[in-house]
Amino acid sequence: MRSNDGEHEGWLRLALEEARSAGAAGDVPVGAVIVHDGVVIGRGQNRVERLRDPTAHAEMLAIREASAALGYERLAGAALYVTLEPCAMCAGAIVLARLQNLVYGAADPKTGACGSLRDIVRDNRLNHQVEVTGGVLSETCSELLKDFFRTKRGAGEPVS
Repeated sequence: MRSNDGEHEGWLRLALEEARSAGAAGDVPVGAVIVHDGVVIGRGQNRVERLRDPTAHAEMLAIREASAALGYERLAGAALYVTLEPCAMCAGAIVLARLQNLVYGAADPKTGACGSLRDIVRDNRLNHQVEVTGGVLSETCSELLKDFFRTKRGAGEPVS
């Protein structure tokens, strides 16, 4: 994706709004938006705790919404903006949806599957690869997650 940092930051700030909403509702604060032709066509925020659904990650929900908006399962030409590097499940869905671009904030060295631990979205053995830009607003995205877990630990809640 040949875009300036300001454009990436603007879209990622919308994903941060979703992440903050997820955190306020008790879910891990991760948010995502999908943009196609300059328009947001999908939004998602982690809903794992609220739905008791291990697949209710922000990226998965945004992909579902975007596919419904376009009326098609392929999201060619679209970009996913997410506050945390996607896991293996989400990376697989990104490839299957044929997203063109992925822009994420914080890297995830424990479960990140878009460059940190694995690199599913750029694996040339698969039938589709995604252009990845990581580290956009990384400090803001990381601090949101750290603050969430610090608060949970301080309240004596179990941390997932």
